Amino acid sequence: MAITEVFSDEVVTQAHARDVELPYGAGTMALITLDNGFDHTKPNTFGPGGLTALNTAMDSIAARDDLVAVGVTGKPFIFAVGADLNGVPLITDREQGLEIARLGHDVFRRLGELPVPSFAFVNGAAMGGGVEVALHCAYRTISSGVPAVALPECFLGLVPGWGGTYLLPRLIGAEKALKVIVENPLNQNKMLRGPQAYELGIADAMFEPADFLEESLRWAARVLTGAETVDRTPVDTGAAWDEAVGRARWLAEGKLHGAAPAPLRALDLVAAAKDRTRDEGFAAEDEALADLIMSEELRSGLYAFDLVQKRAKRPAGAPDTSLARPITKVGVVGAGLMASQLGLLFARRLGVPVVLTDLDQARLDKGVAYVHAEVGKLLSKGRVSPDEASRLKTLVTGSLTKEAFADADFVIEAVFEEMGVKQQVFAEVEEVVSPTCVLATNTSSLSVSEMAAKLRHPERVVGFHFFNPVAVLPLLEIVRGERTDDATLATAFATGKALKKSCVLVKDAPAFVVNRVLLRMLGEIVQTVEEGTPIEVAERAVAPLGLPMPPFVLMGLVGPAIALHVGETLHEAFPDRFPLSGRLAKLVAAGKPGVYLPDFTFDPEAVEIFSGGTSPSAEEEVLTRALDALAQEIRLMLDEGVVAAPEDIDLCMILGAGWPFHLGGVTPYLDRTGVAERVTGSRFLDRGAASPA
Repeated sequence: MAITEVFSDEVVTQAHARDVELPYGAGTMALITLDNGFDHTKPNTFGPGGLTALNTAMDSIAARDDLVAVGVTGKPFIFAVGADLNGVPLITDREQGLEIARLGHDVFRRLGELPVPSFAFVNGAAMGGGVEVALHCAYRTISSGVPAVALPECFLGLVPGWGGTYLLPRLIGAEKALKVIVENPLNQNKMLRGPQAYELGIADAMFEPADFLEESLRWAARVLTGAETVDRTPVDTGAAWDEAVGRARWLAEGKLHGAAPAPLRALDLVAAAKDRTRDEGFAAEDEALADLIMSEELRSGLYAFDLVQKRAKRPAGAPDTSLARPITKVGVVGAGLMASQLGLLFARRLGVPVVLTDLDQARLDKGVAYVHAEVGKLLSKGRVSPDEASRLKTLVTGSLTKEAFADADFVIEAVFEEMGVKQQVFAEVEEVVSPTCVLATNTSSLSVSEMAAKLRHPERVVGFHFFNPVAVLPLLEIVRGERTDDATLATAFATGKALKKSCVLVKDAPAFVVNRVLLRMLGEIVQTVEEGTPIEVAERAVAPLGLPMPPFVLMGLVGPAIALHVGETLHEAFPDRFPLSGRLAKLVAAGKPGVYLPDFTFDPEAVEIFSGGTSPSAEEEVLTRALDALAQEIRLMLDEGVVAAPEDIDLCMILGAGWPFHLGGVTPYLDRTGVAERVTGSRFLDRGAASPA
């Protein structure tokens, strides 16, 4: 099947060419505008149709002898965001992958091999192939308002394979290039803004958005007439290049432990780029793309990308948003760290008054002071204006009485994780708020239904489980209790969206999704340590997963006391699968924050608490037990209807637990390693969903 047939549903990005008379008598430029005919919500991409359209434009330009230059720019707000990934899952063999790789090179390189200079005018978001189009040009300008410049391919399981691994390091040096190609993608797919891209040397000039194209054309004219000279720092292709590759390789291996091939393949390409010709470099990229397009990693990465970009925006089971009630004031019960973080988030995102309550003035003052200090940090970083900072500080206040909630539309509690305490809090709040005020709980494991059972209006209670740090982690588990009504649930989802969180509907089940999955895995690993496995062996065992942190480091971050409390909740519900850890209880009783000291060496006293077992396991055995436990628990959660589908568990683990994006989530990993079928008798996902068909 021809590659154009594979991408039969492609939204084609056209290449509209027009003549522009440059100022200063510089001559005529053929200016190509990339535009797929939609607004900025559907960015320009390159599939076979888009590449062919650009190639056709280049044919007409190459046939002319009256041009002094060629320029490329994008539609409003968008330059181009790379390859059309929608057709990739339909590619069925390596030859098709090789065909699309070569087609991209054949078209893009023409921009750099014209008899006249070429200019890229990067007016908006530029990612992947969009950046590579610009790199093929002789000169580049960028708008200071560009919100995103990136080569995110390694994040998904690819390499920048249309010139990126060859051209970028030869333009700005290996060290800076590897920051863009490897380090940023592995750092939660970090993006550069226009000024940062300019500082790195990716662009030769930067102009303000208002008159960006006009100023870019003026600049191009000055370059062509010799009035403007473009100075570029020579690239060191000696030892500095090799050292940069070595540092980036150490970073990638430390984060991934060999679990993802794409970053290492990109490093190999950059390492070799210093000595290769352009033809050799591009041919090597072709082969890498052909290999990776058929890889499990890419298909898993695309699956995860689809979850985050689509499913997270249309949560399964969410009610009609027209039922949602407006929120004009928010109450937060508690003024501790979590409550204070929530107060700031609600004020900043909703722009409504937020009042905190607590038991004494000292705690209240500390909570409000925390919010004001965080606003000060945002101001110092330029994240908010002075007026906005003043407004935020005014919005967040404190009160010792819950009467301050009388006119609130939404009250969330963030108090001690004990059922009786939370029931009492809601009973007190119900006495002062309106019958339609939503009562939300940030509980991490307790039953929302039980919490609401004694209220006059249990239908307005909903679980609203954030993850710490609240401002950073995007997941919000929204828990429907047995009597939660549609209006309350719709208000919860609308509020979560306004808070810029990705919401997942969860059944009222012990520990919900993320904590239940993590505690099952962590519990199995802790059990192997109690049996005699050294902690350092248990920590290394899960390294092949490329998780953000080893299990005992995670325990320290969460806090042993919280881990113990959630474990107790799960033990009460499922005693056979969540045994209580006596040693973890001893660690909490000893007041230890974990098994590590602040310098990340082991705390001898904590190690002693966990010692004494006589049946140690090897790393491979620890990993097998942990994965088997995960597969069993996830199957049970799906059978119980905790979420609508495996995709929701994967979305929760990616956004709430930092499960590696390149693994596609936990269920694709369990499928492709055979663990799912071995433990549960079947795959979680259909073949082709997160793997080659």
